[in-house]
Amino acid sequence: MGPSSRSFPLSALTRCLEEEAAAIAASAHRLDGQQVESALDLMERCAETRSKLVITGVGKSGIVARKIAATFSSIGLMAIFLNPVDALHGDLGLVAPDDITLLLSNSGETQELLEILPHLRRRGTARIALVGRINSSLAQGCDVVLDASVDREVCPLNLAPTASTAVAMAIGDALAAVWMERRGISPQDFALNHPAGSLGKQLTLTAADLMVGTATLGPLETFTPLAEVIAHLTADGVGACWVAREGQPSQLGGIITDGDLRRALQSHPPAEWSLLTASDLMTTDPITVSGDTLAINALEAMESNRRKSISVLPVVGDERRMLGMLRLHDLVQAGLTTGA
Repeated sequence: MGPSSRSFPLSALTRCLEEEAAAIAASAHRLDGQQVESALDLMERCAETRSKLVITGVGKSGIVARKIAATFSSIGLMAIFLNPVDALHGDLGLVAPDDITLLLSNSGETQELLEILPHLRRRGTARIALVGRINSSLAQGCDVVLDASVDREVCPLNLAPTASTAVAMAIGDALAAVWMERRGISPQDFALNHPAGSLGKQLTLTAADLMVGTATLGPLETFTPLAEVIAHLTADGVGACWVAREGQPSQLGGIITDGDLRRALQSHPPAEWSLLTASDLMTTDPITVSGDTLAINALEAMESNRRKSISVLPVVGDERRMLGMLRLHDLVQAGLTTGA
């Protein structure tokens, strides 16, 4: 396939993308500022009263409606998609008077939406129309009208919903973005609804969530002999064990890692190995984190330490009360990364 045969579909695709982008840009100038303000006021009221944003549409507009509902739900405004056909057969029970409805239709004459309008009006539910014709029947039956009209579809037949659906979705995204600004949604707020995502994990997972607790990590005493220390290191599978402070069995006195063990053996002749105890092996001032430390911050502490490589951190409470051990392995397995 030569360059000329490749260039034609690419140039045609580029033209379609440019036309769709131009349709979105034109919609920014068509929108009535007062109507947009009214829509946002209703959405803010919806959040303040803990009511719902109910979004509905048929066909391609229904698909766009589902996406807009998913976007608002993800940023903290309770939003649901309502199938207008099902609404007429019982699902209108989902809609409460304090809810806000957003109705999508390019023609503004979608029969299923027109049929539920009287029922929404009777409930006193506020109605926002996102339509391609601002003088349509649907627009006339709503409290707020958002102009999503386009000059023509990108489709060469000017039939398939293309530019019109792109404009409707872009307006929905813009409403969500401005609502976030007005509500002061923070990354922490966003993360609450995305706990499985990378950002959600960074902003929600704590050391206590990922640590190996002391219930499975019994403490050593300072006088614990070398052989028993090795047995603990091998049996626990954590890569470290902790030594209780003398007279304070729940408080951290020090930790012993595989590295601590190797260094102690290197610094003592083999003849003295049998005399070594936990107090000879342990690091008494290890870097520690509290249980509520974000796991991503604990990972940064491990990776930024310049004294030695750290793969385990003690997790402590008040007065160095031992809570557990946080392993590098568990942080990485949880999908956390500092990008370092």
